[in-house]
Amino acid sequence: MPTQNKMMTRRQFGKALGASSLMLPLLSPAMLRAQATVGTETEAPQFVSNAFVTKNWQDHFSSRRKGAILVDTYGRVLHYWSEDGETYMIFPTSVPVSESLTRRGRTTITRKVVGPEWRPTPNMLRRDPELPPYVGPGPENPLGTHALYLGWQYYRIHGTNDTRKIGRQASNGCIGLYNEDISTLFELAKVGTQVLLV
Repeated sequence: MPTQNKMMTRRQFGKALGASSLMLPLLSPAMLRAQATVGTETEAPQFVSNAFVTKNWQDHFSSRRKGAILVDTYGRVLHYWSEDGETYMIFPTSVPVSESLTRRGRTTITRKVVGPEWRPTPNMLRRDPELPPYVGPGPENPLGTHALYLGWQYYRIHGTNDTRKIGRQASNGCIGLYNEDISTLFELAKVGTQVLLV
């Protein structure tokens, strides 16, 4: 049985990050894709390049019961620890576009949905009345392929139909992942998984 303080080798850490990971320097190809995509636009990339560092779950949670998710809104990454301690993964994310839209604190996953539906929140419609009132599941859905609903109204961890957002301040409050990453996290996380946004 692994001990809580067991150190990971670079190879073990790379395996823990999953198929889309590579140390370069501690950036995943997913983060590099975000840099390449954003770099073709007129504005500079907005991601934090040194955020792919390991963290200890004990610094943020009292246990790993039902698993634990830490969202680092400054580093724009999501950390996941399984309940049994066998799995630790890091994913690049999009985060809210402004401080006023950023919610921090503790919550849990309350629902999991494959092929989520999207409706703009009342605040989103006030900011942009031209938004469609509804987008069904499919390639145009802003929530991507999977969504993990949080205990806070309107807040989710979800995929995206616009990969340019990953690694940037680009959301209306939610945490976005590449569709392949949210698919992986969706299989690992449970209803009741602890979530902390910092």
